[in-house]
Amino acid sequence: MPNPQGSPNPLAQAWDDRIARLLDLLPKRVGDAIAWLRAPSRRWVRIPAAILLILGGFLAVLPVFGLWMLPLGLALLSEDLPGMKPSLERSARWLEDKWTRVVAWWRGR
Repeated sequence: MPNPQGSPNPLAQAWDDRIARLLDLLPKRVGDAIAWLRAPSRRWVRIPAAILLILGGFLAVLPVFGLWMLPLGLALLSEDLPGMKPSLERSARWLEDKWTRVVAWWRGR
């Protein structure tokens, strides 16, 4: 998404690239379903699905629900609220950095 100056936001583009890489790792049927859901014309399905996933993430104490639903819902919602993409990319980078540090610490024990 271009910012008011007309240049693309590099963090938003990095988020889109990250999602594309993750979709490539999924089984074909799942990746195709998510790609279908991410299409601009599917907004009427995507927004309610994102809201339900976010709400389900808050019900993580129940057996079927879990915290995995919260980031998935936020990622879906970011398709319609592009201002979320830079924040999600920064969060993903922070989590990757922390994970790398924990793994390095664990292996160095």
